[in-house]
Amino acid sequence: MCLGIPGCIVSIVDADAMLASVDVSGVRRTVDVVCVAEPGRSLDELVGAWVLVHVGFAMSLIDEEEAAATLKVLHEIGEAQSEIEAMRTGSVEPFHPSTTH
Repeated sequence: MCLGIPGCIVSIVDADAMLASVDVSGVRRTVDVVCVAEPGRSLDELVGAWVLVHVGFAMSLIDEEEAAATLKVLHEIGEAQSEIEAMRTGSVEPFHPSTTH
C-alpha cells in the first residue's frame, strides 16, 4: 500500500525544478514541491514546513501536530515502516514530466 507520510522540508535542492529535501523519520528524500508552492513566494519559505508526501510529491502542507498524530497512527497500524523503507531504498521517486516518453 502506498500511503502519504508526513515529512519536514529541510532544504530546497533545485528551485527551478521545484525539488526539496524532506526528512521522513530520519530518512531524507528529494520530493517535488509543486503542489505546495505558492505562486510569487520563494521556495525557501517552505523550509521547516511539514508536508504529506506521496509518490515523490509533497501533496499538502500540514501542521506539526497533525504530522505527529499521523506518524503515530501509521506506526500503530504497521504501515509507517514500509513507507519509510520504500523511501530509504529509493523505490519511490518523484515524477518528472520531462523524462517520460
